[in-house]
Amino acid sequence: MGTHYSGGTRERLALDTFIKLSRSAETIHSYLTPRLADHDLTTGQFGVLEALYHLGAMPQVNIGRKLLKSPGNITVVLDNLERRSLVERKRDPADRRKLLVNLTETGTALIERIFPLHVAAIVTCFQSLSESEQEQLGKLCRKLGIGGQARHKETD
Repeated sequence: MGTHYSGGTRERLALDTFIKLSRSAETIHSYLTPRLADHDLTTGQFGVLEALYHLGAMPQVNIGRKLLKSPGNITVVLDNLERRSLVERKRDPADRRKLLVNLTETGTALIERIFPLHVAAIVTCFQSLSESEQEQLGKLCRKLGIGGQARHKETD
């Protein structure tokens, strides 16, 4: 379903593309979310575990930036992960104002167990695209994201 907006060609094209991008992202999200829920995780919680697993301990503020989450949202996500003993927050010895977030042994065991399942589910989602189409889509999404970041900085 495209746009029914009757504006100019450029506007209709942008709206139609946005609708298609949003719908495809929501379709993939709706496929992945129940699989994470099977492990009692939200998408945001999984994102934190995955980032810490692959990048190592980092300040809480960096996690929020990496995952494009507000400071308030990332605090709630980390509080919930900490309650389950999946992460721990400690003062950064180099800068006591910062909190470093680490995976616990329990958190590491969980992400090591479920990450391969998550990757397999993502592969399934992208089966309808060839490898070159996936590469092209990745480049286009990156270009769109970089353009969006630049516009955010202009308005800040």
